[in-house]
Amino acid sequence: MPAENITLSLLSIISLVSFFVVFLVSKFSNKIGNGILLDQDFNKPQAFHKDSVSRSGGLAGTISLSIFFILYYFLFEKILIDYIALSLSMFLIGFLEDIKFKINPNYRLLLMIIFLSFFIIFFSIRVGSVDLNFLNLWIKNDIFSILFILLCFLFIINGANLIDGFNGLLTIHILIINSILLFLNLEYNQDHLSLTITAQIVILLSFLLFNFPKAQIFLGDSGSYLFGALVAYNIIETNNLNPQISSFFFCILLFYLFFEVFFSFFRKIYLKKSPLKPDRFHLHMLSYLYLEKSKKFQDCNYLNSLVINIFYLSLILPAIFFHDNGIICRYWFFSLLALYMVFYYLLYSFEKK
Repeated sequence: MPAENITLSLLSIISLVSFFVVFLVSKFSNKIGNGILLDQDFNKPQAFHKDSVSRSGGLAGTISLSIFFILYYFLFEKILIDYIALSLSMFLIGFLEDIKFKINPNYRLLLMIIFLSFFIIFFSIRVGSVDLNFLNLWIKNDIFSILFILLCFLFIINGANLIDGFNGLLTIHILIINSILLFLNLEYNQDHLSLTITAQIVILLSFLLFNFPKAQIFLGDSGSYLFGALVAYNIIETNNLNPQISSFFFCILLFYLFFEVFFSFFRKIYLKKSPLKPDRFHLHMLSYLYLEKSKKFQDCNYLNSLVINIFYLSLILPAIFFHDNGIICRYWFFSLLALYMVFYYLLYSFEKK
Protein backbone atom coordinates (compact mmCIF):
# COMPACT_ATOMS: atom_id res chain seq x y z
CA MET A 1 0.00 0.00 0.00
CA PRO A 2 1.46 3.42 -0.93
CA ALA A 3 2.61 5.60 1.94
CA GLU A 4 -0.01 8.27 1.14
CA ASN A 5 -2.84 5.73 1.40
CA ILE A 6 -1.47 4.47 4.73
CA THR A 7 -1.32 8.01 6.07
CA LEU A 8 -4.85 8.84 4.95
CA SER A 9 -6.17 5.58 6.41
CA LEU A 10 -4.46 6.27 9.73
CA LEU A 11 -5.85 9.80 9.92
CA SER A 12 -9.33 8.59 8.98
CA ILE A 13 -9.26 6.05 11.80
CA ILE A 14 -7.97 8.62 14.29
CA SER A 15 -10.71 11.05 13.23
CA LEU A 16 -13.42 8.51 14.00
CA VAL A 17 -11.74 7.17 17.14
CA SER A 18 -11.06 10.61 18.66
CA PHE A 19 -14.63 11.74 18.00
CA PHE A 20 -16.12 8.76 19.81
CA VAL A 21 -13.52 8.94 22.60
CA VAL A 22 -14.36 12.59 23.31
CA PHE A 23 -18.08 11.82 23.03
CA LEU A 24 -17.92 8.92 25.50
CA VAL A 25 -15.61 10.74 27.93
CA SER A 26 -17.80 13.86 27.93
CA LYS A 27 -20.91 11.73 28.46
CA PHE A 28 -19.69 9.45 31.24
CA SER A 29 -16.76 11.24 32.96
CA ASN A 30 -19.16 13.07 35.30
CA LYS A 31 -19.92 9.68 36.86
CA ILE A 32 -16.28 8.96 37.73
CA GLY A 33 -15.67 9.17 41.49
CA ASN A 34 -19.05 10.78 42.18
CA GLY A 35 -18.31 13.69 39.85
CA ILE A 36 -14.73 14.27 40.94
CA LEU A 37 -13.88 15.59 37.46
CA LEU A 38 -16.71 18.14 37.44
CA ASP A 39 -15.65 21.77 37.62
CA GLN A 40 -18.08 23.20 40.18
CA ASP A 41 -15.87 25.95 41.56
CA PHE A 42 -17.62 29.06 40.22
CA ASN A 43 -15.92 31.44 42.65
CA LYS A 44 -12.31 31.04 41.53
CA PRO A 45 -10.90 34.13 39.74
CA GLN A 46 -10.55 32.39 36.37
CA ALA A 47 -14.07 30.91 36.37
CA PHE A 48 -16.38 32.36 33.71
CA HIS A 49 -18.82 29.45 33.41
CA LYS A 50 -22.13 28.94 35.20
CA ASP A 51 -22.72 25.20 34.79
CA SER A 52 -20.89 22.14 36.08
CA VAL A 53 -18.70 20.83 33.26
CA SER A 54 -16.30 17.88 33.30
CA ARG A 55 -12.57 18.72 33.17
CA SER A 56 -11.81 15.52 31.26
CA GLY A 57 -10.52 16.86 27.94
CA GLY A 58 -7.00 15.83 28.87
CA LEU A 59 -8.18 12.28 29.53
CA ALA A 60 -9.92 12.11 26.13
CA GLY A 61 -6.87 13.62 24.43
CA THR A 62 -4.47 11.16 26.06
CA ILE A 63 -6.62 8.14 25.13
CA SER A 64 -6.87 9.34 21.51
CA LEU A 65 -3.15 10.06 21.30
CA SER A 66 -2.33 6.64 22.78
CA ILE A 67 -4.38 4.95 20.07
CA PHE A 68 -2.55 7.04 17.44
CA PHE A 69 0.85 6.05 18.88
CA ILE A 70 -0.12 2.35 18.79
CA LEU A 71 -1.39 2.51 15.19
CA TYR A 72 1.68 4.52 14.17
CA TYR A 73 3.91 1.76 15.54
CA PHE A 74 2.07 -1.01 13.67
CA LEU A 75 2.08 0.91 10.39
CA PHE A 76 5.59 2.42 10.46
CA GLU A 77 7.37 0.13 12.98
CA LYS A 78 8.54 3.15 14.93
CA ILE A 79 7.76 4.04 18.52
CA LEU A 80 7.28 7.78 19.11
CA ILE A 81 8.74 7.33 22.57
CA ASP A 82 9.60 11.01 23.01
CA TYR A 83 6.03 12.13 22.27
CA ILE A 84 4.64 9.34 24.45
CA ALA A 85 6.83 10.22 27.44
CA LEU A 86 6.08 13.94 27.18
CA SER A 87 2.33 13.38 26.73
CA LEU A 88 1.90 11.00 29.66
CA SER A 89 4.03 12.96 32.12
CA MET A 90 2.33 16.31 31.45
CA PHE A 91 -1.11 14.70 31.45
CA LEU A 92 -0.51 13.03 34.83
CA ILE A 93 0.70 16.25 36.49
CA GLY A 94 -2.40 18.12 35.33
CA PHE A 95 -4.76 15.22 36.02
CA LEU A 96 -3.92 15.33 39.74
CA GLU A 97 -5.36 18.84 39.80
CA ASP A 98 -8.38 17.82 37.70
CA ILE A 99 -9.34 15.11 40.22
CA LYS A 100 -9.00 17.73 42.98
CA PHE A 101 -5.80 16.29 44.43
CA LYS A 102 -4.66 19.69 45.62
CA ILE A 103 -0.93 20.33 45.20
CA ASN A 104 0.78 23.52 46.28
CA PRO A 105 1.50 25.54 43.07
CA ASN A 106 5.19 25.66 44.00
CA TYR A 107 5.35 21.86 44.29
CA ARG A 108 3.40 21.41 41.06
CA LEU A 109 5.87 23.68 39.27
CA LEU A 110 8.77 21.75 40.82
CA LEU A 111 7.26 18.46 39.68
CA MET A 112 6.88 19.81 36.16
CA ILE A 113 10.50 21.02 36.15
CA ILE A 114 11.73 17.57 37.26
CA PHE A 115 9.74 15.72 34.58
CA LEU A 116 10.71 18.16 31.82
CA SER A 117 14.39 18.16 32.83
CA PHE A 118 14.43 14.35 32.71
CA PHE A 119 12.71 14.44 29.30
CA ILE A 120 15.18 16.98 27.87
CA ILE A 121 18.25 15.13 29.18
CA PHE A 122 17.10 11.57 28.46
CA PHE A 123 16.01 12.30 24.87
CA SER A 124 18.87 14.77 24.23
CA ILE A 125 16.47 17.54 23.20
CA ARG A 126 18.42 20.43 21.72
CA VAL A 127 17.72 23.59 19.74
CA GLY A 128 19.70 23.55 16.51
CA SER A 129 20.17 27.27 15.98
CA VAL A 130 18.55 30.63 16.67
CA ASP A 131 18.75 34.05 15.05
CA LEU A 132 20.87 35.53 17.83
CA ASN A 133 24.60 34.90 17.52
CA PHE A 134 25.39 35.26 21.20
CA LEU A 135 22.61 32.81 22.08
CA ASN A 136 23.95 30.29 19.54
CA LEU A 137 27.23 30.33 21.43
CA TRP A 138 25.52 29.86 24.80
CA ILE A 139 23.31 26.95 23.75
CA LYS A 140 26.41 24.97 22.85
CA ASN A 141 26.89 24.68 26.59
CA ASP A 142 24.91 21.64 27.78
CA ILE A 143 23.72 23.19 31.06
CA PHE A 144 22.58 26.42 29.43
CA SER A 145 20.90 24.47 26.61
CA ILE A 146 18.90 22.38 29.09
CA LEU A 147 17.84 25.48 31.04
CA PHE A 148 16.89 27.34 27.85
CA ILE A 149 14.71 24.50 26.54
CA LEU A 150 13.21 23.98 29.99
CA LEU A 151 12.17 27.64 30.12
CA CYS A 152 10.67 27.36 26.63
CA PHE A 153 8.50 24.43 27.75
CA LEU A 154 7.49 26.11 31.02
CA PHE A 155 6.46 29.36 29.34
CA ILE A 156 4.31 27.63 26.71
CA ILE A 157 2.74 25.04 29.04
CA ASN A 158 1.83 27.61 31.67
CA GLY A 159 0.71 30.04 28.98
CA ALA A 160 -1.64 27.38 27.65
CA ASN A 161 -2.99 26.73 31.13
CA LEU A 162 -3.37 30.46 31.72
CA ILE A 163 -5.58 31.20 28.71
CA ASP A 164 -7.70 28.06 29.11
CA GLY A 165 -10.71 29.80 30.59
CA PHE A 166 -13.21 30.30 27.78
CA ASN A 167 -14.96 27.91 25.42
CA GLY A 168 -12.60 27.12 22.56
CA LEU A 169 -10.01 29.79 23.39
CA LEU A 170 -7.00 27.53 23.96
CA THR A 171 -8.13 24.80 21.56
CA ILE A 172 -8.59 27.20 18.62
CA HIS A 173 -5.31 28.91 19.49
CA ILE A 174 -3.32 25.67 19.42
CA LEU A 175 -5.14 24.60 16.26
CA ILE A 176 -3.95 27.77 14.55
CA ILE A 177 -0.34 27.23 15.66
CA ASN A 178 -0.32 23.55 14.70
CA SER A 179 -1.96 24.28 11.33
CA ILE A 180 0.80 26.76 10.45
CA LEU A 181 3.46 24.29 11.61
CA LEU A 182 1.80 21.62 9.45
CA PHE A 183 1.83 23.92 6.42
CA LEU A 184 5.55 24.63 6.85
CA ASN A 185 6.53 21.00 7.44
CA LEU A 186 4.57 19.92 4.36
CA GLU A 187 6.24 22.71 2.40
CA TYR A 188 9.66 21.34 3.36
CA ASN A 189 8.68 17.65 3.01
CA GLN A 190 8.90 16.70 6.70
CA ASP A 191 6.33 13.93 6.32
CA HIS A 192 6.59 12.10 9.64
CA LEU A 193 6.42 15.25 11.75
CA SER A 194 3.55 16.46 9.56
CA LEU A 195 1.64 13.26 10.31
CA THR A 196 2.17 13.61 14.07
CA ILE A 197 1.02 17.24 14.03
CA THR A 198 -2.00 16.35 11.84
CA ALA A 199 -3.07 13.70 14.36
CA GLN A 200 -2.99 16.33 17.11
CA ILE A 201 -5.07 18.68 14.94
CA VAL A 202 -7.65 15.96 14.31
CA ILE A 203 -7.93 15.18 18.03
CA LEU A 204 -8.26 18.86 18.92
CA LEU A 205 -10.97 19.35 16.28
CA SER A 206 -12.90 16.41 17.76
CA PHE A 207 -12.61 18.00 21.20
CA LEU A 208 -13.68 21.40 19.85
CA LEU A 209 -17.00 19.95 18.69
CA PHE A 210 -17.87 19.34 22.36
CA ASN A 211 -16.27 22.50 23.75
CA PHE A 212 -17.44 25.23 21.38
CA PRO A 213 -19.63 27.23 21.29
CA LYS A 214 -21.31 25.58 24.32
CA ALA A 215 -18.99 23.57 26.54
CA GLN A 216 -19.89 19.98 27.32
CA ILE A 217 -16.29 19.27 28.34
CA PHE A 218 -13.23 21.32 29.39
CA LEU A 219 -9.57 20.56 28.66
CA GLY A 220 -8.75 20.93 32.34
CA ASP A 221 -5.20 21.27 33.63
CA SER A 222 -4.32 17.86 32.17
CA GLY A 223 -5.44 18.92 28.69
CA SER A 224 -3.78 22.33 28.74
CA TYR A 225 -0.52 20.86 30.06
CA LEU A 226 -0.69 18.04 27.50
CA PHE A 227 -1.35 20.11 24.39
CA GLY A 228 0.78 23.03 25.59
CA ALA A 229 3.77 20.69 25.95
CA LEU A 230 3.08 19.09 22.56
CA VAL A 231 2.89 22.40 20.73
CA ALA A 232 6.18 23.48 22.36
CA TYR A 233 7.81 20.24 21.23
CA ASN A 234 6.33 20.60 17.73
CA ILE A 235 7.98 24.02 17.54
CA ILE A 236 11.38 22.68 18.63
CA GLU A 237 11.21 19.80 16.16
CA THR A 238 10.11 22.07 13.30
CA ASN A 239 12.91 24.52 14.10
CA ASN A 240 15.53 21.75 14.11
CA LEU A 241 14.30 20.06 10.93
CA ASN A 242 13.90 23.31 8.97
CA PRO A 243 16.86 25.63 9.74
CA GLN A 244 15.85 27.89 6.85
CA ILE A 245 12.88 29.12 8.94
CA SER A 246 13.74 32.04 11.20
CA SER A 247 13.63 31.18 14.90
CA PHE A 248 11.92 34.53 15.43
CA PHE A 249 9.05 33.27 13.28
CA PHE A 250 8.39 30.65 15.97
CA CYS A 251 8.55 33.44 18.55
CA ILE A 252 5.82 35.18 16.53
CA LEU A 253 3.66 32.05 16.63
CA LEU A 254 4.08 31.75 20.39
CA PHE A 255 4.05 35.42 21.32
CA TYR A 256 0.63 35.35 22.98
CA LEU A 257 1.25 32.23 25.09
CA PHE A 258 4.76 33.38 26.02
CA PHE A 259 4.03 37.02 26.76
CA GLU A 260 0.85 36.27 28.70
CA VAL A 261 2.99 34.41 31.26
CA PHE A 262 5.92 36.84 31.13
CA PHE A 263 3.81 39.98 31.42
CA SER A 264 1.52 38.53 34.10
CA PHE A 265 4.48 37.41 36.21
CA PHE A 266 5.99 40.89 36.45
CA ARG A 267 2.60 42.60 36.65
CA LYS A 268 1.74 40.61 39.79
CA ILE A 269 5.16 41.23 41.33
CA TYR A 270 4.69 44.97 40.69
CA LEU A 271 1.28 44.78 42.38
CA LYS A 272 2.86 42.81 45.27
CA LYS A 273 0.85 39.68 44.51
CA SER A 274 2.00 36.09 44.21
CA PRO A 275 2.87 35.43 40.54
CA LEU A 276 1.69 31.82 40.99
CA LYS A 277 -1.85 32.71 42.09
CA PRO A 278 -4.57 33.44 39.50
CA ASP A 279 -6.44 36.73 39.20
CA ARG A 280 -9.02 38.25 36.86
CA PHE A 281 -6.75 40.70 35.05
CA HIS A 282 -5.33 38.72 32.17
CA LEU A 283 -5.86 40.03 28.66
CA HIS A 284 -8.46 37.42 27.69
CA MET A 285 -10.43 38.15 30.88
CA LEU A 286 -10.34 41.91 30.34
CA SER A 287 -11.54 41.50 26.75
CA TYR A 288 -14.42 39.34 28.02
CA LEU A 289 -15.41 41.98 30.58
CA TYR A 290 -15.27 44.62 27.85
CA LEU A 291 -17.63 42.61 25.63
CA GLU A 292 -19.93 41.90 28.56
CA LYS A 293 -20.16 45.55 29.59
CA SER A 294 -20.98 46.59 26.05
CA LYS A 295 -24.31 44.73 26.54
CA LYS A 296 -24.51 44.04 22.80
CA PHE A 297 -24.10 40.28 23.09
CA GLN A 298 -25.94 37.65 25.10
CA ASP A 299 -23.14 35.09 25.34
CA CYS A 300 -19.68 36.64 25.44
CA ASN A 301 -17.86 33.44 26.45
CA TYR A 302 -17.36 31.83 23.05
CA LEU A 303 -17.46 35.22 21.31
CA ASN A 304 -14.43 36.30 23.34
CA SER A 305 -12.53 33.22 22.12
CA LEU A 306 -13.37 34.07 18.51
CA VAL A 307 -12.37 37.73 18.85
CA ILE A 308 -9.01 36.95 20.44
CA ASN A 309 -8.10 34.19 17.99
CA ILE A 310 -9.23 36.08 14.89
CA PHE A 311 -7.19 39.07 16.02
CA TYR A 312 -4.22 36.79 16.79
CA LEU A 313 -4.48 35.10 13.39
CA SER A 314 -4.59 38.43 11.57
CA LEU A 315 -1.38 39.47 13.34
CA ILE A 316 0.67 36.35 12.62
CA LEU A 317 -0.53 35.36 9.13
CA PRO A 318 1.55 38.03 7.32
CA ALA A 319 4.69 36.59 8.93
CA ILE A 320 4.31 33.38 6.90
CA PHE A 321 5.36 35.29 3.78
CA PHE A 322 8.70 36.27 5.36
CA HIS A 323 9.20 33.29 7.68
CA ASP A 324 12.75 32.84 6.39
CA ASN A 325 13.77 36.46 6.98
CA GLY A 326 15.23 36.73 10.48
CA ILE A 327 15.45 40.53 10.53
CA ILE A 328 11.83 41.20 9.56
CA CYS A 329 10.59 38.42 11.87
CA ARG A 330 12.54 39.91 14.75
CA TYR A 331 10.99 43.37 14.36
CA TRP A 332 7.55 41.84 13.82
CA PHE A 333 7.85 39.88 17.05
CA PHE A 334 8.78 42.88 19.17
CA SER A 335 6.03 44.91 17.51
CA LEU A 336 3.52 42.27 18.61
CA LEU A 337 4.73 42.53 22.20
CA ALA A 338 4.30 46.31 22.09
CA LEU A 339 0.82 45.90 20.58
CA TYR A 340 -0.12 43.47 23.37
CA MET A 341 0.81 46.06 26.02
CA VAL A 342 -1.15 48.79 24.24
CA PHE A 343 -4.32 46.70 24.11
CA TYR A 344 -3.82 45.53 27.67
CA TYR A 345 -3.54 49.12 28.89
CA LEU A 346 -6.68 50.16 27.00
CA LEU A 347 -8.74 47.22 28.30
CA TYR A 348 -7.42 47.60 31.83
CA SER A 349 -8.24 51.33 31.83
CA PHE A 350 -11.75 50.58 30.59
CA GLU A 351 -12.29 48.00 33.32
CA LYS A 352 -11.13 50.41 36.04
CA LYS A 353 -13.52 53.19 35.00
